[in-house]
Amino acid sequence: MTETHARVRELNLYQQYFDLVAAGTKTIEVRVKYPHLADLAAGDTIRFRIKGTDEACEVRIVQVTEYADFAALLNGEGAANVDPTATRDRQLANIRAIYPPEKEALGALAIEIALLQPARTGPGS
Repeated sequence: MTETHARVRELNLYQQYFDLVAAGTKTIEVRVKYPHLADLAAGDTIRFRIKGTDEACEVRIVQVTEYADFAALLNGEGAANVDPTATRDRQLANIRAIYPPEKEALGALAIEIALLQPARTGPGS
């Protein structure tokens, strides 16, 4: 019998999105379907960090859903789950400012997450 273990991945987040994840109000993380993310699966853990800081929080992946583009993702997942502080149109503009058209063309991942522990800073985090 083959035993599988959940993996821990580290990903960076901008401060504004990190704060929403750490508060438990952002339940869908949006990413381009890069090859290194193609194997994300339910049960895996993501440790989100604010780039250049020691601040981190961990989430468990509940589900990963693929979409053709960001508009379809926001329609399918509900914009309030991606960013409860912005309208759908504002979110689409924000996401496309981060990822140019050639990245969006790779496809979009909606990563449903559940907060495991609050944010932490300092040594050992």
